[in-house]
Amino acid sequence: MIKENIKKILEELPAGVQLVAAAKTRTVAEIVEAIQAGLTIIGHNYVQEAERAFEAIGPKAKWHMIGHLQSNKAKKAVRIFDMIETVDSLKLAKTIDKACRNINKSMPVLIEINSGEESQKAGVIPSDAVSLIKEISGLENVRITGLMTMGPFSGDPEDARPYFKKTRELFKDIEQTNLSGIEMRYLSMGMSNSYRIALEEGANLVRIGTRIFGERDYS
Repeated sequence: MIKENIKKILEELPAGVQLVAAAKTRTVAEIVEAIQAGLTIIGHNYVQEAERAFEAIGPKAKWHMIGHLQSNKAKKAVRIFDMIETVDSLKLAKTIDKACRNINKSMPVLIEINSGEESQKAGVIPSDAVSLIKEISGLENVRITGLMTMGPFSGDPEDARPYFKKTRELFKDIEQTNLSGIEMRYLSMGMSNSYRIALEEGANLVRIGTRIFGERDYS
C-alpha cells in the first residue's frame, strides 16, 4: 500500500516539488518501505521519535524536523536533521546555531509562519517575519532557506487557501528584499488534506502522512 501511495503522489507532484513523509507514530518498517518506494525526505514532529528511527535507518533519506522544536532538544536535533522547518524565534535560532557550531555543521532552516495568527499555534505572525529573519540572518551556522506554514486544521481544504496565499506573498516579498545570507528556495505548505491547494499556491515542499501510510493507529 505504501509503495502504491507514494507512486501516485510522486506522479502527481509537479517538477521541482519535493515530498516530505510526515512519519509521526510510524514504525521503522513503514519508513523503510517508503524510502524503498522512492521517498527521499522523512519528516518528524518529535526529536525522541526521530532519534529512534534515525538510529535504525541512518542517512538513507534526508530528515526534516516538522514539529515544534524545544530549545533543550536542539543538541540532539542538529545531529539527526538535515533541515529544521519550524524556526519561529531568535532564541531557538541561536540555540540551533550554538549546537551546530559545536559539531561544525551548517543547518538549513525554514521560518515557520503563523499565517492564521492563531494564539494556540507556533510560528511568527506575518508582520513580524521580516524583522525576525534579519535578526537570524547574522548567525553563522544557521541558513534561512525559506518559509513553512501549517494553515488551519479544517475539514475543507479550500479553507487553507488564504493562509497559503498569504505565506506565498510573504515569501515573494522577502525574496525581493535580497537580504544578505538569505536564500528563499523552499515554501513548505500543505498536508494530506490540503496539499493540492498548497501546490496551486506555490508550495514546493509538501508534508504528507496519512495519504502515504494510511490512518494512524492510536490503540
